[in-house]
Amino acid sequence: MLFENHVALVTAAGAGIGRAIALRLAADGAAVIVSDVNDEAGAETVALIEAAGGQAAYKHANVADADEVNALVPFAIESFGRLDLAVNNAGVGAMPKPVQDITPADWDRTINVTLRGTFLAMQSQVAHFVKQGRGSIVNIASLAGISATPRLTPYGAAKHGVVSLTRSVAKENAELGIRVNAVAPGAIETAALASLPAEAKAAYTAEIPMKHLGQPVDIANATAFLLSDQAAFITGVVLRVDGGTEA
Repeated sequence: MLFENHVALVTAAGAGIGRAIALRLAADGAAVIVSDVNDEAGAETVALIEAAGGQAAYKHANVADADEVNALVPFAIESFGRLDLAVNNAGVGAMPKPVQDITPADWDRTINVTLRGTFLAMQSQVAHFVKQGRGSIVNIASLAGISATPRLTPYGAAKHGVVSLTRSVAKENAELGIRVNAVAPGAIETAALASLPAEAKAAYTAEIPMKHLGQPVDIANATAFLLSDQAAFITGVVLRVDGGTEA
C-alpha cells in the first residue's frame, strides 16, 4: 500500500493510460480524484475503483480552461481533506500532416490541451504543495517529447514543452520538498492504437526491440514508482517506457 492515507489527482482518467494510472494508485491505497471531459467515462473509472474497495470522486475539467483546472485542487481538499500526488495525463494530437499543411486550429488545440493544460495544472498543484511542504507530480510526456516527430509537429512541440516544464519546475522546487518527474510512453496499446488495422499495429511492433506493444498498466506502474517514496531521491527525470525503442 504505497499510497495509504494519500490523495491523488489524475487528469484524463476516463480511459486508457489515465484510467490505468487511477486504478493502480487506488489499488495502492490512494483516494483518487478522477478528472476528464467525458463525464460518463470518468464516472465509470470511479465506479471501477469503488467496486474494488477504493475511494474516488469525479470532477469534470477541460485542462485548457484555467478556471476548470484551478477548481481541481480545492475539489480534492473538499472531497478527501488533502492532496499529495498529481498526474497530468491530459493531451491530444492532430492528424499527421506536413508542417506546411497544419492549420492554426490544429496547432492551437494540441498546444492548448497538451502543453497549456499541463502548465495550468502544475501551477495550481505546485502552489498547494509549496504551502503543504511536500508533494509529488508526474507528467505524462511521450517519446515525441525527446525525439523528432515528422508530420506530427504540433504534438511533438507540445510534448517537448511538457518535458521542459517537468525539468524546470523540478529544479525550481526541489529544495521545497516537491518532486516533479515525467513518464515518456512509447507505443502503448490504447483504444486508438488497438483500433488500427493489423498491418499498422505490426509496423509499430516491428520497431520495438521487445517486439510487443506496451500496455496502459506499464505506464501506470512507472508512474506509481515515480510518485512514491521509493523514488524519494528522484526529481526532474523523464523515464522512457518504450520497450527499448529509444535505447
